[in-house]
Amino acid sequence: MASPSSSSHLITPTSTLQSWTHDVFLSFRGEDTRERFVDHLYTALVQQGIQTYKDDETLARGESIGPSLLKAIRESHIAVVVFSENYADSSWCLDELECIIECMETRGQIVMPVFYEVDPSCVRKQNGKYEEAFVKHESEHKQKVELWRRALVKSGNLSGWVRKDFVNGHEAKFIKEIVGTISSRLSPMIRNVNEGPVGIETRLQDLKSKLKIGSGGVRMVGIWGVGGGGKSTLASAAYMEICNQFEGHCLLENIRDESTKHGLKSLQEKLLSTILNNKLELSSEIEGKSMIKIRLCNKSILVVFDDVDDLEQLEALAGSHDWFGEGSRIIITTRNKHLLSRKTDDVYEVRLLTDDEAIKLFHKHAYRKDKPVEDYERLSLDVVSYAGGLPLALEILGSFLYDKDKDEWMSALAKLERIPHSKVTERLKISYDGLEQDEKGLFLDIACFMRRWEIDDAMRVLDACSFHPGIGVKVLVQKSLIRLSHGCFDMHDLVEEMAHYIVREKNPNHPEKHTRIWQEKDVIDISLMSPKTLMENNHIEVVALESSDPRLPDVIANMKTLRWIYWNKYPASSFPINFQPTKIGCIMLREGRQKQLWKGCKYLPNLKLIDLTRSQSLKKMLDFTGLPCLERLILTGCWSLKKIHPSIGYHERLVYVDMSFCMKLKAFPPIIGMKRLETLDLSSCLSLKKFPDIRTNMDSLVTLRLELTSIDKIPASASVGQFCTNLVYFNVNNCLDLKRIEANFHLLKHLKHLHLNQCSQLERLAHDFFNKECCLEVLSLSFKYVEIIFFRNFTLQHLPQDSWVFRKLPQFPRFLRKLNLSFCNLGDGDIPSDLSDLSNLQELDLSDNNFSRLPSSLSRIPGLKFLNLSRCRSLVELPELPSSIAVLNATYCLSLQRVGNLSKYKCLWEVSFLDCEKLISDKRMLLHVLLEENAVEDHFMSVLLPIDTTFHDSTSTTTFIMDDSTTALITLQLPHNWYSDFSGFLFSLDNHHWRDQYFLIVIKQEMSTNFQPEHHQWKEYDKSDHESYYEHAQVGYVPFASLRHYAEWNSAYSKVSFRIQSHGNFKVLLVPRKSKTVDSSEGAKAITDYSGFGDKENEDRKTFEIIDNSKSSTIMIVWRHNIF
Repeated sequence: MASPSSSSHLITPTSTLQSWTHDVFLSFRGEDTRERFVDHLYTALVQQGIQTYKDDETLARGESIGPSLLKAIRESHIAVVVFSENYADSSWCLDELECIIECMETRGQIVMPVFYEVDPSCVRKQNGKYEEAFVKHESEHKQKVELWRRALVKSGNLSGWVRKDFVNGHEAKFIKEIVGTISSRLSPMIRNVNEGPVGIETRLQDLKSKLKIGSGGVRMVGIWGVGGGGKSTLASAAYMEICNQFEGHCLLENIRDESTKHGLKSLQEKLLSTILNNKLELSSEIEGKSMIKIRLCNKSILVVFDDVDDLEQLEALAGSHDWFGEGSRIIITTRNKHLLSRKTDDVYEVRLLTDDEAIKLFHKHAYRKDKPVEDYERLSLDVVSYAGGLPLALEILGSFLYDKDKDEWMSALAKLERIPHSKVTERLKISYDGLEQDEKGLFLDIACFMRRWEIDDAMRVLDACSFHPGIGVKVLVQKSLIRLSHGCFDMHDLVEEMAHYIVREKNPNHPEKHTRIWQEKDVIDISLMSPKTLMENNHIEVVALESSDPRLPDVIANMKTLRWIYWNKYPASSFPINFQPTKIGCIMLREGRQKQLWKGCKYLPNLKLIDLTRSQSLKKMLDFTGLPCLERLILTGCWSLKKIHPSIGYHERLVYVDMSFCMKLKAFPPIIGMKRLETLDLSSCLSLKKFPDIRTNMDSLVTLRLELTSIDKIPASASVGQFCTNLVYFNVNNCLDLKRIEANFHLLKHLKHLHLNQCSQLERLAHDFFNKECCLEVLSLSFKYVEIIFFRNFTLQHLPQDSWVFRKLPQFPRFLRKLNLSFCNLGDGDIPSDLSDLSNLQELDLSDNNFSRLPSSLSRIPGLKFLNLSRCRSLVELPELPSSIAVLNATYCLSLQRVGNLSKYKCLWEVSFLDCEKLISDKRMLLHVLLEENAVEDHFMSVLLPIDTTFHDSTSTTTFIMDDSTTALITLQLPHNWYSDFSGFLFSLDNHHWRDQYFLIVIKQEMSTNFQPEHHQWKEYDKSDHESYYEHAQVGYVPFASLRHYAEWNSAYSKVSFRIQSHGNFKVLLVPRKSKTVDSSEGAKAITDYSGFGDKENEDRKTFEIIDNSKSSTIMIVWRHNIF
């Protein structure tokens, strides 16, 4: 028969409310099994920590057996009935069985029969020895016989274990199977009776999926996260649930503290003694390693190593997978991810609590109930917001505020804004204390000043301060002190607060003794101190302010150990004359009033970075000879800057110079010694009329930007080809005065990007302008010009329409990847037929041209993925396209009548036929082909359809507005097996005011309750149901495969809510899989191959951008269809 785990009597709803004294009650015929099978079974159950009742072991001497046994039965969670050959001979056994069946039916007790040397049919039908026993009972216990027979029939029909079914009748394996099943049935029941930690269920499920219990082998899994984030709680919960499935188990807590206090040998002894159930003493750590491997290598065990902070600890306790037996599972919790990289098979990053979970946990500790006391709800939300989902903070603050009145709450919250709670800070500070000295300084700089800074910008500043941040930042991430989020540095609010506390803790009332200053009031306090105090200031290393207070610059001048200053809106015309911080590595004065940085020449030997962005009063730049180590100079937006000191042309250490938008700058000094310069950006310098005079080898120069300048030629004398042989990126877009390019571009062997857009006076490029074998990948030759208005008086005039004339196209380099020929006035026959020779071409922009047909050679471009034909108003039909095509934009092609068979293009995922009026009658066919024939399954899709403007009048938008808030909410119950039977969600909108808009779709999954009448029924995508989506203007498809790696996406959930912000009707459909077997790796590959193309090429404006929000346990999808 089957194991009871599958079909034995299931626990009823009432059973979860019972109070059980015993886990298991053993019912057996003593003469048959007590000294053999039952004794071994009882011992195995007890060794697994299962509270087991066995009459001759549990009853006190002299106690009446009858009433005590009946009471024990009723107080037991599970009854294991061992049916042996002579079980039915005993009227006492049959009375026990009758009581057990009654408890099963009335109290939800679980009954698990064991058929030991007897067939289940004999029990069920009372054959053989059971029949003989009942002949005797008919005469002696006539009034009980029917009740006993009924109990035997019920028991015989339950799934259980049959001894003879096990291979060779091995009793040890037989008992192991029984104990394992009982353990697994008890674990969820324990959680039902004793409510677990808030939010533990979903996290436990995620962890168990990584443990892969039952899959064989030895597996080590790490749990990693910020201090106080719930790592130990999760590991303990997993341990309690699954420990009974192993031959041995051990939970070693607080390894960091225990190893410091008592040594690793003590932990080795505890591990061995617990698992082997025998106290062991070791002579050394070396003996401990050997003993662990020898004694545990043949055992299936579960071990939790909690709070590991040193690799030595793992080497001593779990040196290798082969130390443990087949099926073993090792769980390691740590704040340091680096420790897990060498040992573990997988890492689970513990998720902080969502807002809902945080509120529930806080209420549990602050009120001892789920709902807040009246008038405390707003204050509760303030505390929850402060804690930021950190369980430790919520528990400590909840317990601290318990039984306090409203005034005390408000006082405590006000104090927290100034001084963090000491217990929370000390726990978080453990990670900081374990850092090296330079890592501590790096962390304090990032936490105090750089939260939400772009990583690249921050790293340059940190490097200028000589922190060598490449390795240090990785350490901080591994120790959960900071995280890298969307290209920026970030961290938990309380970690940031801890950093502030560390800076101020020794001298909270003396800001002049702090190493870092970020509050204006601290600098003002310092400015009011005595001159002697100011002169002796040797503590402050970094100042970051946003202030225009005129008193403050003098204070800065006296900071002798300053290494970095960041000051928005610097109020003075220059630094004070005594400003001489020789250790300074970075000066950032953005949007300041300074007319010059300082007077005269200063020697600052460690200064590497100067950033004076948008310092609109700056008129001249300093002498650079006193700055020998300067590497980066940023003067973008310094509108008043007219000249720059000629010494810059001799500087040998400069790597990056950005002087974009210096609109009055007329010339850049001759370049004579800038051998290390990699980037020179002079874009939008409208007064710049001459190309930079290059007189030396600039082999390091990679990027040269001159767009929107007034240069009239690129002369041969500039020697771009001769001196800049490694140039990769060259941009002269919108140089409206540019007439000639005399420089030899054949010498630029490494040039990959060349942008000549809107150079409307440029003479025709020679046919051999490019070397056909050069490595140019991106070429832009668009002649469109749009009036560009800058600020104040800076305006470029609009050019007349007749200046947009077609220029004969040069020979294209064969390695081109992107080609822009928009607004080139191309007509029929003007597109070169040799485009098909461009085997690497992926993107082709032919928008805003005059052809009516495209050459058939277009279909022979083997790798073409993106084709832009928007606003080609004369285009009548689409040609055969390459099979690789992924994105097709035909917006506003007013004459377009025929598109061919789109079903052939299996990679096609983003399509726009908006405003293609002559395709309106074919829109249903188009959508059917794209959604059905192209086998949408595991890649995105976004489709814009033509709108029938005669029906959808632009003035009647109210027809399509769902409500005044323009937010639609749909909550749907997912069907059974939704994750395997369906491939994704299909969204459709009839919004006709989408231009340059995005739609925000918020998805939240939940577990279902039994009664949810407000939920909509799922509607399945049906190709025959035209009215559901064919009339909608915008249709998008999001595959499950794209959501699979987000923590908030859970295939076990059965309810999902969608919230979308948009005008118009919004619908959601489920798309069935065409194949019921799905390989997740193939799905992920499909996303990369198809829809990933467009988004990788356009990082700033992705079609589908998926953002997970762990605080609200939601996934947000930003959907924009890119048409321009």
